[in-house]
Formats: sequence, structure tokens, C-alpha cells
Amino acid sequence: MMRSHYASEITPEMEGKEVAIAGWLHEIRDIGKIVFLQVRDKTGITQVVAKNGECTEEVMKSCVLPKDSVVLIKGKVKKSEAAKRGFEIALSSIENLNPLREQMPFDVTGMVPAEIDTRLNFRYVDLRRVPTTAIFNIESTILNTFRNTLVKSEFQEIRTPCIVGEATEGGAEIFPVVYFEKEAFLAQSPQLYKQLAVIGGLDKVFMVTPVFRAEKSNTVYHLTEITQMDIEMGFADHDDAISVLKKVVATVTKEVDKKNAADLEKLGVGKVEAKPVVISYKSALKKLDANGIHMEFGEDFNRESEAMLGKIFGDVLIVKEYPTMVRAFYSMPNSKDPEVCNSFDLLYKGMEICSGAQRIHKPELLVEALEKRGMNPSNFESYINAFKLGAPPHAGWSIGLERFAMKLCNAQNIRECSLFPRDRNRITP
Repeated sequence: MMRSHYASEITPEMEGKEVAIAGWLHEIRDIGKIVFLQVRDKTGITQVVAKNGECTEEVMKSCVLPKDSVVLIKGKVKKSEAAKRGFEIALSSIENLNPLREQMPFDVTGMVPAEIDTRLNFRYVDLRRVPTTAIFNIESTILNTFRNTLVKSEFQEIRTPCIVGEATEGGAEIFPVVYFEKEAFLAQSPQLYKQLAVIGGLDKVFMVTPVFRAEKSNTVYHLTEITQMDIEMGFADHDDAISVLKKVVATVTKEVDKKNAADLEKLGVGKVEAKPVVISYKSALKKLDANGIHMEFGEDFNRESEAMLGKIFGDVLIVKEYPTMVRAFYSMPNSKDPEVCNSFDLLYKGMEICSGAQRIHKPELLVEALEKRGMNPSNFESYINAFKLGAPPHAGWSIGLERFAMKLCNAQNIRECSLFPRDRNRITP
């Protein structure tokens, strides 16, 4: 390795130790006999000092470089009360690993703001911004914690196809693809496949997978390619799935607080740990009505009502047992009150980031549900047939990674939380 240490690994207690750091020149301040360099890597920023008399004339000249030059620096750790982290590195050598050949498209320090479209056009430069790095550090923790929590709960990770032979959720919001002589589509959801895995006996499964929605939308909340974090569990109802969801969300937010405290601080976000509250749809309507927002039974929550529910119940709210006829046809009607079904959504800081349900696992009930909605069961023959050979009761849910990260990080645009976002207009870089 070129470097001996990342920025976060160096401490004042290492005084006198020779180290090699590598990264980008974040800032440079030349005051004549002293040059201050701030060198940035993925873990943070290290201050380096070059002093006339301590460094050769050649080294003093070579350390005056354009911002965001990629450098390898060697020197000794030196305690310093003036330095933000309690130490600095006394420069002994600096190597410009790849001199800049063009002007930077924007200032990565943020001193001069740049439009989001400009930043996304040069995403590989935007990723060097401290706030952008913080967002993807947090996303990494979300993904790792999601996986680790489910593995510890005896779930099995699976992979499902992104190319499918029929629209997985129907409607016009699908991307057709050229697939030899056949018609095919990009998957809108892994729904059918994770259900088939449970029917096949894998019992408790999870996945992280891209899905594709051809929504002609230009809002700050929508992308055409998103990352879903899904589970499906056999011999379970919606309450069992909700229990797993509560555990995952509580563990993820706790881990982000623990591992990403510095990243949250860079984003101006306080602690995010939260324990979900669970209420019924009917109870939510009553609470909204008492707070001046009237909704009829069967209406879906809008931005205003979601925000109000957040104020009443806190950052993380799970609303369960929605009206049967407004949910997906495969949602199991409640045995005690068929007017509602065993479905649920998770609202995080006033936005829906997760949806789930107990699925109908009996073919005759699926046919009945389709007919009640004026849909033709013959169009869903292959789906219905999957439940004719011993399908157990099962339930599952899906969290949208980018939306979860958006609310965790208090980002104003979901594109900030997708590494290389795809929307109605953007397919590069």
C-alpha cells in the first residue's frame, strides 16, 4: 500500500512516528515561510505543515499545488494544540501522483455552491465532497446492518432476476427490453420471486436488489432505478413481519448513531436512533381528525397527513391494516374484519419508506380478490398456479434504501442518496 495510515487512524499519541498518507489536496494556505495543506481521504482530513528551514527548498516549492491534486505525503506526526484534531504532520516529502490536466468543474470544499445537476454530471468529483462522502458512509452502515440483523435472525440472502417475462406489478410503469426474440421487462419488484422462494421451502429470505419504475416524474422523491431491501417469511402473518421490521429499523438507526456520528455531524443531523410505534389505519384517521385533518376511510395519506402523523407519534410510525380495496390484490384480508387487510406501511420523518403485507396464499382467495377489483384472473394464471402446490401463509416487506437514507441524512433530493442516479432525464454517468 502507498499509505501507511488513513486520516482517522492517526492520533496525537503517535507523535514522532513516520507516516504516509494519500488522498486529495482539500485546501492549501501559503503564508510564505509556512505552507499548510489539508489532505482528504475517505475517512477525514489531515493537516500537514511544511516549514522553511525544516523542509528543503525543493519540497517547499513542490507542495504548492492546485486544490484537489491527488498526492502521496510522508512526514512525522507532531502534537499541536492549534490543530483541530490535536496533531499535524510535519512534511518530509510530497508526490503529485497525477497532475490535474483540466480545471475542476466546481469547488469540492463547498465554499462556492454548485447546482446538483452540475455535481451529478461530475459525480466522480462530487463524491469527494465531505457531505457526499458522509451520505454514502451512512448508506453502507444501513446495508451492512440490514444484512447482519437478518442473518442473526436466521434469514437467508437470495438473488432474484432483474429481467422478467411479464410486468411484476402491472400498469404502464415498466421498461421493455430487447431479449432475443421474446418480450421482456426490467423488474418492478422481486415480489413474485421472493414468494416462490418461501413456497419452495427457504422459509425466511432477504435480498438487496435494484428495481425499475418507468414513472414520468421529476420530483425530488422519485428515481427510475431504486434499491430495495426486501424480506419474505413463511408461516407468518403481518404482525410477525412487523416485528422483524421494527427490529431492523431500530438496529439500523442505533448503528448509524454509533458508527456514523461524525458523518451525521457533517450533515448537521443529530441522533437518529428511533423505536417504531405501531397503530392501525383507523386509529390514524381518528388522530388526524382530532388534529384538524379529516380523511375518509379508504383515502391514502398525503404529504400533509404523513407529516402530521410524524408530529403526533414521532419519527418512525408503522400504520397497519389499511382498507382492503385500496391495497394490492394479493394482500390478505383480516380474518376478524375483512374490510381491512393485513398490510402496513412505515413512515419515517413524514415519508413512506416501506410497504408490506401478509400475502394471500390460497389460489381461490386470489381469484376472488382479482374479480372484486374488476381484474381478469387469467392474466395472473402463472402467479395463481404457484399457490396450488402447498404454499404456506407468508408475509414480507420492502424498504427503499435511497428514501431511508434521504430521511436519515435530511437530504432535500433523493438523487443525493443514489451513487449514480437514474431519473427521467439522466442515464449518465
